[in-house]
Amino acid sequence: MLTTRFVNGAPNWIDVGTTDIDRASGFYGALFGWRFRSAGPDAGGYGFFQRDGGTAAGGMQTTPEQGPPSWTVYFQSPDAEATCEAVERAHGRVLFPPMDVRGQGTMAILADSAGAPFGIWQPGPLKGLDVAGEPGSLCWVELYTPDEAAAAAFYRSALGLETSAVAFPGGTYTCVNPADGGEESVFGGVVPRAGDRAEAEPGAYWLPYFEVTDVDTAVARAQELGGAVRMAAEDVEGVGRIARLADPDGARFAVIRSAPGRE
Repeated sequence: MLTTRFVNGAPNWIDVGTTDIDRASGFYGALFGWRFRSAGPDAGGYGFFQRDGGTAAGGMQTTPEQGPPSWTVYFQSPDAEATCEAVERAHGRVLFPPMDVRGQGTMAILADSAGAPFGIWQPGPLKGLDVAGEPGSLCWVELYTPDEAAAAAFYRSALGLETSAVAFPGGTYTCVNPADGGEESVFGGVVPRAGDRAEAEPGAYWLPYFEVTDVDTAVARAQELGGAVRMAAEDVEGVGRIARLADPDGARFAVIRSAPGRE
């Protein structure tokens, strides 16, 4: 599961781009207990979703021309320029080249070989999220892709990630971890799009999971707030209870109450 002991290759930031940041702030505030704090008048509308004084995510106002509302997962890079070069060598794309962010670190937005967008964050004074792996924060990420083997090869070349197969009832699940982290640093998985029951449209994407204390309560609350259920709550043996949702503007995410021993 994700923690704030960030290592190279692991997710260290996440943010949502939305056409209505005020609506998103109200939705996630009521759902996860977040409070939105602007990063300042010169930050282009960017701000931080905070829980108990710690940053759990970022958020920003976007335009329709920038694409549909969505969550972006960022992975830690020791050298943003070198990672962009590795991404291009692995047949990915650089969507937005490395940019210094107010002296706090360097970011870039990329796409993998199947087109799934993701970000990288080269830490400066800002290392990453303040909270992870606890209720109201990011705890897991999943890549939905048409070709698991190709995705594994891409992220191994681009970010130095390793994959491993874990047996689950009904099949196997491909786990992902940083090369230097070992099994305890597993932070997510790779899922074939052919088995994606929640999405009818093609395309690869990263899906963030947020820990909650009660999945059914979170699902009901999300619906009350104008969100949508993309996959109803269900129990997954050895994993926990999960559901897949979308906020009022369509940004996709999932919630989970992790099984004992997985928190």
